[in-house]
Amino acid sequence: MSLNKRTLFIEIDYSEFIFTVVEKDDIGEFKKLRKFVVPFQETHDYKIVDFNSMLKIFKRNIFLLEQELSINLKDVIVLLNNCDCSIINFSGYKKLNGSQLVKENITYILNSLKSKITEIENEKTILHIFNSKFLLDKKDSENLPIGLFGKFYSHELSFFLVDSNELRNLNNILNNCNLKVKKIISKNFIEGATIIKQNLASNNFFKIEINKNNSKIVFFENSSFKFIQNFKFGTEIVLKDISKITGLKLKTISNFLLNSKLSTNSQEEFVEKEFFEQANYRKIKKKLIIDIAKSRIQEMSEILIFKNINTLSFLKNKPLVFMIINDQPSKINFSEIYNSFFSQNKKFDLKFLEKNNSETLLNEAINIVQYGWKKEAVPIIHEKKSIITRFFDLFFRT
Repeated sequence: MSLNKRTLFIEIDYSEFIFTVVEKDDIGEFKKLRKFVVPFQETHDYKIVDFNSMLKIFKRNIFLLEQELSINLKDVIVLLNNCDCSIINFSGYKKLNGSQLVKENITYILNSLKSKITEIENEKTILHIFNSKFLLDKKDSENLPIGLFGKFYSHELSFFLVDSNELRNLNNILNNCNLKVKKIISKNFIEGATIIKQNLASNNFFKIEINKNNSKIVFFENSSFKFIQNFKFGTEIVLKDISKITGLKLKTISNFLLNSKLSTNSQEEFVEKEFFEQANYRKIKKKLIIDIAKSRIQEMSEILIFKNINTLSFLKNKPLVFMIINDQPSKINFSEIYNSFFSQNKKFDLKFLEKNNSETLLNEAINIVQYGWKKEAVPIIHEKKSIITRFFDLFFRT
């Protein structure tokens, strides 16, 4: 997809909107002209519930961008994170009986799988479709094996779905701002693509992100986005356990963890009196805090990945595990505990990552919008072309 000279990108996250205007120069390179970051708290269960407030924020900030830059914005690319999403992996088959695999076979499989998805998930909309596997006579192929002969062909697709009403509401808001939606992209997809670019050998991996009050796990296989699951708990569940057993207030525990560094050498020490503030001082061993954290973090590792029925099949080949902890007190004191349980004592290769900044994600989004992604079968955009036409435009364009 070719971007216009000036394009607006809007990143919709759990607690903020990021408005960024980029400009394409004469040699096709993009530079950022202006960025606004706007806090937004009207969310519930990954859904935006106050659309009037959202519309006002969009209109106000788009107007300010246009006035400041003396431009008229027409096109928008949306990086969507705050949404109810899911992924369904489906395989279609075609008996070839020794004949050649042709385009029509792929058309039939794609139509069949899309019809099944539409039937099963009639309240959701397909946002992305990824090519997961091409198998000709049980042999894995890196590329679409058009033109080859065989007995049996299997094609697996991963369908990334979002709630249809949420998508319609978002489109209505942007239309009311006189913007044409060029493309809506999952931010989780962009984040995974960024990891692949930064770790070239890491095409098969889990990414686990743990926030204060929620967590998320995604899985990529052979550069295809295959799985996502959200959880309504995060690092604070560990602090609440510590509070319940020790009798300390959450504020006291957070303050202690933020200003301390627990280690094996400090386990026999007591929590310092200075952290009790106005509360009565009691002798509480740091080892107790460490033990409570170990117990809860082990449980978290089991719920998120190792005893999660949805992830068990992905664990067989021992993929890499990338972890992001977006809570500084927990990151400072419990990283070793997270590393131990989420690597299963180094059975899995675990690497801690820092959360990518918005500029890194924006650059990757621009790259994907312009050139596509190697495993995205059907880049879903708002055009008049049929899905099948777009599919073959991608694979057979000249």
